[in-house]
Amino acid sequence: MHPVLFHIGRYTIYSYGVLVALGFAAGITWAYFNARREGINPGQILDLSFYLVLSAVIGARLFYVLIDFQSYIDHPLRIFKIWEGGLVFYGGLILAGIMGSWYILHHRLPHWRVMDIFAPGIALGHAIGRIGCFCAGCCYGKVCHCSFGVVFKDPRSLARLGIPLYPTQLISSLTLFTIFVILIFVNRHKKFDGQVFWSYIFIYALARFGIEFLRGDPRGFTIPGLISTSQGISLVLIPVSIYFLVRLRRQSEKQGGDES
Repeated sequence: MHPVLFHIGRYTIYSYGVLVALGFAAGITWAYFNARREGINPGQILDLSFYLVLSAVIGARLFYVLIDFQSYIDHPLRIFKIWEGGLVFYGGLILAGIMGSWYILHHRLPHWRVMDIFAPGIALGHAIGRIGCFCAGCCYGKVCHCSFGVVFKDPRSLARLGIPLYPTQLISSLTLFTIFVILIFVNRHKKFDGQVFWSYIFIYALARFGIEFLRGDPRGFTIPGLISTSQGISLVLIPVSIYFLVRLRRQSEKQGGDES
């Protein structure tokens, strides 16, 4: 709705960039204090957060550019203008997951316990970032004939202008805030390490699969005209998350039985 937050001389401050930065800050802050509660060195969590943020931004941007490659052929320098909008969450999650796993193994940290520490923060940061998507107009919805359709009028917006669209960005944000609350509950009652992280993956993948049906922006397709790229990834992550939830629970129960 308001892609530009304000101007400082010749410099333009974009709403998207500010809110994405706030999202990262909120997620890292949550992970820091969560690590202290869990008895994990918060300094290492901050160190890991730096690598996660860097890899998440790179992965999310590369994924976006690959999906909408034609838009960048004539103006390749636009690839670096991430403050204007254009990040694909799954791309960032995959690359950050690889980087995070390497760091955890290299420093011999408890793998699934650390992943549990970060999971609620990821949902919180993502929820805030989606508000930035709404401001920028990216990740917009299909034409909506309902009363809650949103009309984008700012010519600097990335959304289609002058017609009511599903507010998919706000729907995603509300969903992610809800997931954040659910993960806090799961964390307080978790039975095994990894439960919070894989619960997050499972719930988000289900939600993302459904929300994608309302999306109207170009985002690539696994099955042309039917299943989007993000839906294809969701269909992979749903059974994978169920597998790990069952496997880690069984391992925990077995270890508990051996100790007794």
